[in-house]
Amino acid sequence: MEPNYTAQDIANYFLFKAAKDEELLSNLKLQKLVYYAQGIHLAYNGTPMFKDIIKAWTYGPVVPTLYRIYKQYGPGGVPADESFNPKSIDKDMREFLDEIYKAFGQFSATRLMDFTHTDKCWKDAHPNGIISHKSMQESLKKYLKNDKKN
Repeated sequence: MEPNYTAQDIANYFLFKAAKDEELLSNLKLQKLVYYAQGIHLAYNGTPMFKDIIKAWTYGPVVPTLYRIYKQYGPGGVPADESFNPKSIDKDMREFLDEIYKAFGQFSATRLMDFTHTDKCWKDAHPNGIISHKSMQESLKKYLKNDKKN
């Protein structure tokens, strides 16, 4: 099944959520939220949300296309896109992304980076390799199983 969204769509949704909470997300934190959204979607549904690649960089998983867009903000906050309409994302997907934001948005960018460094898919692809959908799906499935045991 062909993905319905781009990584930019997912990033825009998270930036919109943060702005509603009067917060700004750094590029680093945004990258991790997008990674977890893709990985957990794969783990639950077996299908990717977007086809943009994710690479295993030193500071964790990164969508290079997003990195290039947001690198101009350095370590500071990335502003939300004023023209983004959250309803461009269907209701079920918005609810899914809300859950990802609720679960992972509470952590700092550094803490999220630390979490991603324990994911097998990142370890296997580091340094700078592409994290495949299959490895992300398997890695995050294990993560979710372990999380449910606690």
